[in-house]
Amino acid sequence: MDLSPAQLDRAVGAVLASAAGDALGSQYEFGPALADDRRVEFGVGHFGHGVGEWTDDTSMAVPLLQALARGDALSDAAVLGRIAGEWLEWSRTSLDVGAQTSRVLHGLGGVTTEDAARASARAEHERTGRSAGNGSLMRTGPVALGYLGDGDEPALVDAATRVAQLTHWEDDNADACAIWCLAIRHAILTGELDVRGQVAWIPAARRDRWASLVDEALRPEADPRDHTGRNGWIVAAFQSALTAVAGSADVVAALERAVRGGGDTDTVAAIAGALAGAVHGGSGVPGPWRALLHGWPGVRADDLVHLAERAATRRHSPCGRTVTQAQ
Repeated sequence: MDLSPAQLDRAVGAVLASAAGDALGSQYEFGPALADDRRVEFGVGHFGHGVGEWTDDTSMAVPLLQALARGDALSDAAVLGRIAGEWLEWSRTSLDVGAQTSRVLHGLGGVTTEDAARASARAEHERTGRSAGNGSLMRTGPVALGYLGDGDEPALVDAATRVAQLTHWEDDNADACAIWCLAIRHAILTGELDVRGQVAWIPAARRDRWASLVDEALRPEADPRDHTGRNGWIVAAFQSALTAVAGSADVVAALERAVRGGGDTDTVAAIAGALAGAVHGGSGVPGPWRALLHGWPGVRADDLVHLAERAATRRHSPCGRTVTQAQ
């Protein structure tokens, strides 16, 4: 991909600002909503993550980013199986793994293929009757970096769906991740925030509902605090993050607004950061924040920048078999 300097900065922002939001929200996780005058700062996380250390949100995004930086395609079943295996190994020592994600990964029985992951995710969904936690959306930002070319929208929808369904089977996960990735792609290429325009790419039967959800999140009076206590659900997390981004003039304001929403603060801020960074660029992440950022697997902010630049500019040749999207 031949990207302009501004586009490349925005591609980096989709990764860097997400990691910053993740680490910033870590110490406030599961806490109450915060007042507008409450200072938001980095601290020791709810699960013991260090100051500036990202949590499971970014840790699960890293293997996706690394795959794209290598030039791997997320349409390749072998690549997706390897990513599932990396998640499984990470989960064995992680301070925090989402409950649904943990059950799916341990349901693999050591078989790390795309088919096995999808089967485990589907089995978990059928066992509980639901699988719409926010754990798929929190990690989805890097997926967009592999699909910045002209006409790549359908392939991006397919990739976002397949990555989501490695752990989360429900249609809400597929739709939310597809719309968010498309919005990140659009922002990287244009510098514009346009989420509603991406709804046209998801299955027709579900477009009206998602258009209404997007419109609700974009109301002038909307606030991330509208969803405190239920933003572990992917739809509420999506709306909280969109409200945070739409109501802010820069990356820092978007992340602080997301964290002040309370509840699953690290995840909502990570989701918001991916889109806010794609709109405003990685240059919008303050230098002191960059200096603090670090996390699994021994990566720091400069490493994320390097990986994001490679992922956004590599040619990703599709290979492997196609897996039919669930409808």
